[in-house]
Amino acid sequence: MDKYVTVPAGADELKNLRAGDYVYLTGTIYTARDAAHKRLYEAAEEKKELPVNLKNQIVYYLGPTPAREGQVIGSAGPTTSSRMDKYTPRMLSLGLKGMIGKGKRSEDVIKSMKENGAVYFAAVGGAGALLSKCIKKSEVVAYEDLGTEAIRKLEVENLPVIVVIDSHGNNLYETAVVDYKANFLE
Repeated sequence: MDKYVTVPAGADELKNLRAGDYVYLTGTIYTARDAAHKRLYEAAEEKKELPVNLKNQIVYYLGPTPAREGQVIGSAGPTTSSRMDKYTPRMLSLGLKGMIGKGKRSEDVIKSMKENGAVYFAAVGGAGALLSKCIKKSEVVAYEDLGTEAIRKLEVENLPVIVVIDSHGNNLYETAVVDYKANFLE
């Protein structure tokens, strides 16, 4: 089922999303990858003010390529999410409500998502050029020295994602295998 979500979004808006839902995100999201997550985590552990308020935000695990002339951003495909797993429970405890990436998540992350009412979305890897067309504005807001891994504030319009893990812990990577076996292998 297709759903349209305006972001940022709180737990109340996200609780009705289910693993397998096709979702189109419109509004403001942030980017952050490994190096930015490490800095955010360290700042949070040292009780320092973060450069962005994570409450009700969605973070896209993205390190875009440079924009070509006339473009807002370069290719905007997702990064493998498991690289952020050691930092994610802390980010969720600070109010983060969603992540966009690709690949599986650890049990600790899934447990923290359920505790904090968060959702994990997948964007299609290899479709970065198409995904970039949904990004209407991009500006570096923190850690500019990290280059492509700097934190960016993005304005997106109908960014297509799939709910892989919902706020109840339902995991499409697991249920899809079971459904496939039941429908096609028996």
